[in-house]
Amino acid sequence: MPTLRQNLRALPRPAWVLFGGAFINRFGTFVMPFLAIYLTRRGFTPAQAGIAIGAYGAGHLIASIAGGHLADRIGRRNTIALSMFGSAATMLALSQARTLPLIAIFTFAVGAIGEIYRPAANALLGDLVAPEQRIAAFGMYRFAVNLGFAAGPATAGFLANRSFFLLFAGDALTSFAFGCVAFFALPHGLRSSAHDEEPAAAVRVALRDRTFVTFLLATLCMTWIEFQYHSTLPLHIEKAGYSPSTYGTLISLNGLLIVCFELSIVSWSQRFQPQLLIALGYGLTGVGFAMTGLAHNVVAIGATVVLWTFGEMTWAPVTGAFVTGLAPERYRGRYMGLWLMTWSCGMLLGPAIGMVLYAYNETLLWLACGASGILSASLAYAARPRADAAQATSPTALG
Repeated sequence: MPTLRQNLRALPRPAWVLFGGAFINRFGTFVMPFLAIYLTRRGFTPAQAGIAIGAYGAGHLIASIAGGHLADRIGRRNTIALSMFGSAATMLALSQARTLPLIAIFTFAVGAIGEIYRPAANALLGDLVAPEQRIAAFGMYRFAVNLGFAAGPATAGFLANRSFFLLFAGDALTSFAFGCVAFFALPHGLRSSAHDEEPAAAVRVALRDRTFVTFLLATLCMTWIEFQYHSTLPLHIEKAGYSPSTYGTLISLNGLLIVCFELSIVSWSQRFQPQLLIALGYGLTGVGFAMTGLAHNVVAIGATVVLWTFGEMTWAPVTGAFVTGLAPERYRGRYMGLWLMTWSCGMLLGPAIGMVLYAYNETLLWLACGASGILSASLAYAARPRADAAQATSPTALG
């Protein structure tokens, strides 16, 4: 059985180019983490800032479907480049918006255009590597993204202390850089040649795929839990008597654990069936958040962060490889888009559901997280691949 290091060494050069581009882009995600602060300092209310952030989430939802369709029709490379160049332009336009309607429009555009690349990048990675390399490849891709995210906010904070415009300029510059990398150094990947095909044909094929639909339901049950980390979790930490800096430290712990341990977990996980790993990871995520309700000091809260982070590290590198194995080649981009759409739904619904439950009864919120986590784990385990897909994602194939 090849080791993780052997699988990584065997990855083709374009895969490493994609990892580098993803790192640059994620490192430069300067604006969105600071958008609420930027808007409130410009005199907008928190509710108005929430409208702008919600507009980004709505754009993200559209990007998931549009990105998958474009990836299959015009090619992965062209879709990534289009998204990144468009993201740079809309980010600079957002920096000049002064009224709430314009800010909401351009924030929506940033989400709708700047996130189109995600299904294309995931589909391209699936195109580039052999089935036995998929988990290693998707694990490395996620490592590059998280490494960029770990380094980016500190740089963004440094820039924001000098000028908020530098945040927009830096974000746009890194998007433009990724666009150039994609256009000049990445291959097209697979493209559908059926230009007369009905636009809804891929969706019909996906919805008839019981394994894929079951997996989407499992993911949807988990994503709303995951987005409690930036909605109700900080409220719980504040209620326990700690400052925002404590919350920031705990979230940094999440990133530090991922950078330090995720590739080791990928190496360990290659011997197991993907749906088992996804089920285990989804379950740990739900239980980890559920235990937040019992954690009232920083050590206990930190322990819950460690638990759900290890859950995340178990399922995250496997899910992209799992979807790649399920998808027919001609629909790979659109399968990725539908999968990422469940994340967009979680981004939109998770904070809203969490806030409503938190306001009504905080204990009920954490119990719901636990129950939903167990349900998502059960559905994920039930998502047995078809015979041909199972062959592509078997433990032997995964190396």
